[in-house]
Amino acid sequence: MEQKKLSANAHKMAVKISVFQSLVFLFYRFILRRNPKPKYQKCPSTLLQSHLSRDTLIFNLERSLLKSDSLFPYFMLVAFEAGGMIRSFILFILYPLITLMLSHEMGVKVMVMVSFFGIKKDGFRAGGAVLPKHFLEDVGLEMFKVLRKGGKRIVVSYDLPQVMIEGFLRDYLEVEVVVGREMKVVGGYYLGIMEDKTKHDLVFDELVRKERLNTGRVIGITSYNTSLHRYLFSQFCQEIYFVKRSDKRTWQTLPKSQYPKPLIFHDGRLAIRPTLMNTLALFMWGPFAVLAAAARLFVSLCIPYTLSIPILSFFGCRLTVKIDDVSSQKLNSSERKGCLFACNHRTLLDPLYVGFALKKKNIKTVTYSLSRVSEILAPIKTVRLTRDRVSDGQAMKKLLAEGDLVVCPEGTTCREPYLLRFSPLFAEISDVIVPVAVTSPATFFYGTTASGLKAFDPLFFLMDPYPTYTVQFLDPVPGVTCQDPEGKLKFEVANHVQCAIGKALDFECTYLTRKDKYLILAGNNGVVKKN
Repeated sequence: MEQKKLSANAHKMAVKISVFQSLVFLFYRFILRRNPKPKYQKCPSTLLQSHLSRDTLIFNLERSLLKSDSLFPYFMLVAFEAGGMIRSFILFILYPLITLMLSHEMGVKVMVMVSFFGIKKDGFRAGGAVLPKHFLEDVGLEMFKVLRKGGKRIVVSYDLPQVMIEGFLRDYLEVEVVVGREMKVVGGYYLGIMEDKTKHDLVFDELVRKERLNTGRVIGITSYNTSLHRYLFSQFCQEIYFVKRSDKRTWQTLPKSQYPKPLIFHDGRLAIRPTLMNTLALFMWGPFAVLAAAARLFVSLCIPYTLSIPILSFFGCRLTVKIDDVSSQKLNSSERKGCLFACNHRTLLDPLYVGFALKKKNIKTVTYSLSRVSEILAPIKTVRLTRDRVSDGQAMKKLLAEGDLVVCPEGTTCREPYLLRFSPLFAEISDVIVPVAVTSPATFFYGTTASGLKAFDPLFFLMDPYPTYTVQFLDPVPGVTCQDPEGKLKFEVANHVQCAIGKALDFECTYLTRKDKYLILAGNNGVVKKN
């Protein structure tokens, strides 16, 4: 009985606090603040001709910065990448009911609940590693130009949680202030419930009040059709510009060349934007994808190369081989023994496809973080390196003496058209190096991961409808096998090989490393579990 009384009293206290907060908010807004009526404008593109370097711009993210009005793709990404296949399928099944039977606010709450319930807060990395790529591909170029002109940029969202949007807006659009709705957490896990809008409005209200003291104008850009957003912005801004849906249809997509920060690293398995129709196609392909991956894996492991290549082609695998003239003479030479192939790194199957291109199964490769499962199933010999320069160099020389060796000097995969810094160790173990440029576009799934289970990487690659590889052998490059006291020549060779591959693929060379990638995407230095 006492426990029931205590819980009842606690419930009454919570209700009183909630009511008190609402009254304080209303009193502060309507009595203490008497703002002049804002100036309304219908065409935000006119701001491109204005000088805004001293003004504060407030954007409503989903209503005025993104081209699409649908939030389903972003919640589907969270459900799939952070929650798994079953959770994403539940969201997909519920979405038609959400759109037909529920209000917008209630529909968002249901999607938040399905996507976030039970997800561990500390392990949630989709906001910074997965979502930015898809948000950037949905930004309207016209509004991006307006955003960049502002002296200070504030972006507010009434529907998306703070944890979903903050990484994208701060890191990639360089927005100074992000105001989203906080998620409730119990025991380190998300409850799937966002904080009340009253608290969100109080934070927003206080923030804009401070900005008015620092700048001459506060300009709001929001949706023309949403009365709630129009009402809230009218309380804060001297000028308000409305975006209509017809305006969004004419917007161009923000090109990659104009990203404030290049998108080099991103994680997640989905290569497509999971709109409703794309998600339908994904789930329809799912059962066939599992069967196709199993068949392709069996053929790769159990059938000789001469037979496996046409069989894999029948099962949808595609391989294009390009060989430069000098490289062709080197590869076809009868005096050739072991040859060192240095290639860029797209998936864990790069060395295997180099072997397919050479029609050899006795080719060898070295790796840092290949999972034990992949190591056991690999149809070619793989040797795990220790990150000790001397012992790794000796191991690579020994393998090269036994036959052809494939190395990936980047040390990790990169999905975008960039090349990471090449480690110079490979330049010291052979007098002749054959650079190999490889590309592997993804259809449904990426065959790489930074924070997931690496044992599944080859399976996801093989689950695509048409797993595709292009392997290009470039002209050989002389290595550094002579005395090099200052150690400069090996770096010159490594940079030369990187530039040659970058030129062949039209990729941009960078100084970023494996460690940089894993710190950004996984929050560690690249040490993975052996699974």
